[in-house]
Amino acid sequence: MGHIKKEIAIGVLVSILATAAGLFLYLEYISQGTIAETMKMVREGGVLGSVLALAAIPNLFVFWVFLKKRQDYRARGVLMTTIAIALLTLALKFF
Repeated sequence: MGHIKKEIAIGVLVSILATAAGLFLYLEYISQGTIAETMKMVREGGVLGSVLALAAIPNLFVFWVFLKKRQDYRARGVLMTTIAIALLTLALKFF
């Protein structure tokens, strides 16, 4: 049972890193100022949820790779993180 939890945790960690990389790339390509300035504008503009949803797109690739390698528990971790990001996006949209 410990092995399964470890595999899921690896999937969650990789998914968080992929989302962070997606967020960095997204902010780097849309911003004309620094990333900190762009993040401030995103928060003030109320589009943080939408930006997070776009930043989670690399999770599709990570999920697909884990499935192709038959690492189902890692793929499950990616899916769990992606669902959490979707719920966070929903919460940011309405609150």
